[in-house]
Amino acid sequence: MDNDFTKAMNFRHACKLFDENKKIDQEKIHYILEAGRKSPSSFGMEGWKFLVITNEALKEKLRPACWDQAQITSCSHLVIILAAIESVKPSSGIPQKRFNRRPLSQEQIEAYINLYSNHLQQTLSSDENIYHWTARQTYIALANMMTAAAYIGIDSCPIEGFEKERVEEILALDTSKWQLSVIVPFGYRVNEQSEQLRVPFEEVVEFID
Repeated sequence: MDNDFTKAMNFRHACKLFDENKKIDQEKIHYILEAGRKSPSSFGMEGWKFLVITNEALKEKLRPACWDQAQITSCSHLVIILAAIESVKPSSGIPQKRFNRRPLSQEQIEAYINLYSNHLQQTLSSDENIYHWTARQTYIALANMMTAAAYIGIDSCPIEGFEKERVEEILALDTSKWQLSVIVPFGYRVNEQSEQLRVPFEEVVEFID
């Protein structure tokens, strides 16, 4: 089945070099970020934050901490995806605020908070455990943003190659509240897209009747 979505999936690749002279307009970058904002998250906690960097001096400063990758400085918009730490803790009051958005009685909300706290007792027991939980969820937002970008002809490249603590220091992050999860630059390709190489469908998918 060939449609606009599959065309976007075929268009998307890990772009290694962007055209520094082509910039993404505000309407399009907003469209991409909305795809991230509207992504699903565990318990609806939305444990992420997107830092959008267009400041060239800051991109230059970040590049050595990101394995000196050209995407960091050549892209139009550099998006730093942060994983929440403090805001997913019941003590922060944010989980209750999230549940309060639902049309539930106070008794039902309290039941949700108890379920949340008990089900995630081990996860919420340390900042390190919380980070591993929320960072995994940021990849849902990451994937949706990259696909949304491809849908409108914009390139991207997911980046895990960085020195986490060094990047956090450059960005002056309060790591008790937010920690670096993944980086994704957006822009327009310079070079032709390389051939997309994937394992055959039959090797990846197993149907169990």
